Amino acid sequence: MSPVPNKSAPTPAESPRKGDFEKSLTRLEEVVKRMEGPDLSLDEAMKLFEEGVTLSRECQKQLEEAEGRVEILLKKADGKIAAEPFTSDNGPSHKA
Repeated sequence: MSPVPNKSAPTPAESPRKGDFEKSLTRLEEVVKRMEGPDLSLDEAMKLFEEGVTLSRECQKQLEEAEGRVEILLKKADGKIAAEPFTSDNGPSHKA
């Protein structure tokens, strides 16, 4: 028998697939809706809360990684191209 490959988390050499963020965000929205419902035991609420925190952290990490990869290339007056950090229309990002 051959061992079953572990499919838990991508290795550092692998980049997260595009759908992973969307799937995590969709699941996070489902968790929030479920927690807002009236028929939830304390045990279920705690499990959902823990899952929500994990999903939120994963989404935040993916967003930070994406922001770090986004750069705007500007052509300088001397003809050289320089990379500058991406800033949104709301100004530079601030980390809490």
